[in-house]
Amino acid sequence: MKEKSKPYRDFGDYLSTVFPFKVQKISINAGFTCPNRDGTKGWGGCTYCNNQTFSPQYAANNKPVAQQLEEGMRFFSHKYPQMKYLAYFQAYTNTYDSVENLLPKYEEALDYPNVVGLIIGTRPDCVPEELLDELEKISRKYFLLVEYGIESTCNETLQFINRGHTYEEAVEAILRTTSRGINSGAHLILGLPGETQAMILSHADKISQLPLTTIKLHQLQLIRHTKMARQLEEHPELFHRYDVDEYVDLCIDFLERLHPDLAVERFVSQSPEELLAVPGWGLKNYEFTAQLNKRIIERGAYQGRYFSLSI
Repeated sequence: MKEKSKPYRDFGDYLSTVFPFKVQKISINAGFTCPNRDGTKGWGGCTYCNNQTFSPQYAANNKPVAQQLEEGMRFFSHKYPQMKYLAYFQAYTNTYDSVENLLPKYEEALDYPNVVGLIIGTRPDCVPEELLDELEKISRKYFLLVEYGIESTCNETLQFINRGHTYEEAVEAILRTTSRGINSGAHLILGLPGETQAMILSHADKISQLPLTTIKLHQLQLIRHTKMARQLEEHPELFHRYDVDEYVDLCIDFLERLHPDLAVERFVSQSPEELLAVPGWGLKNYEFTAQLNKRIIERGAYQGRYFSLSI
């Protein structure tokens, strides 16, 4: 088993313990929506959401899954000809349909050459037992990670950003998923309106009590033409806009309270500058990570330093 290459458990290092070859995610837009967009739970979606910010150009919902995979592989394969791939169902809620409609899309991806597993992004309130039955079967043959958008462990925040579910629902969904032997991940946004640093760090404490495999973090980005961008104009006092150095230290403080076995997939996300209502930091993800790693060494920090099984 490969040792950690950093003072935290990096997602790439985790994958190297699962696969004897290099793997790359390819984002898939399978044409789903969300229950807080179609009126089932609400309208308009999460207040921060604009899916243009995280859907690559090759992932368009008018293209078949196989075509998106082919185009994604073409993008990566010139650099790593022996690469294998994980089909990442990313845009919107990728379990929000009937099992009869979902399974053919998952199977289309798994049947494509050099695809060795799935990552399925979804919401905690969209994983019925019937679907988990089928996902459990898939997980026996392929790598499978169900990534839950939790965003915050504070119910007041979840209500304010129009998530349409509670943190307790997230906990329940993760426990039901992992009880089937299926890997589960959590996605959190750091810096949501109204959340203090103490509240943000408490997310690490709470998340660390759950049987998660991975965690994905990113800073709050304010996107044009979203409800949250309008809220910033109307109530700027609710927002704390972290500069790079401040956010680096926040991530390290978060890491030090995080369960040492959790694999950290990322700390930041960079939306296209033209979509941002507030200018970004002007850093590529790898540049931010380099700053983070340098600061970790300076602080003598490491993942799990202040982790406790009881909170």
